[in-house]
Amino acid sequence: MSITRYGAEGGVGTGGQKLPFSRAVEAGGWLKVSGQTPMTDGEVVEGGIVEQTRLAFDNALGIAREAGYSVEDVVHVTAVLTDARYFSSFNKVFAEIFRDHPPARICSVQDLVVDCKVEVDLTCYRADRA
Repeated sequence: MSITRYGAEGGVGTGGQKLPFSRAVEAGGWLKVSGQTPMTDGEVVEGGIVEQTRLAFDNALGIAREAGYSVEDVVHVTAVLTDARYFSSFNKVFAEIFRDHPPARICSVQDLVVDCKVEVDLTCYRADRA
């Protein structure tokens, strides 16, 4: 089994810092996408939880698509919200994104190292790539 690292050269975080991890790693049909925040060009995009959730998922799913996976291949999501009051709005966006293919999920409330409202990661699986 081989391991493929996507974006191992490191992305750019807030303030232009070079990030020391892969954007995603694939092995045995599994793809793990690192946590994504509502950032564009290394800067957090302002907005409420709905806008920030959409962008965080757009970023994560964009990485998955680059690796050859689709929204239907997502089997698990980890979500971190910075305020429990965001839960209902987050769920509405989540349902819009995954529609008839809802993955398993964990959602917690905690502080984030980036000044935003949400971070999400994805685990995807494709049997034809195992």
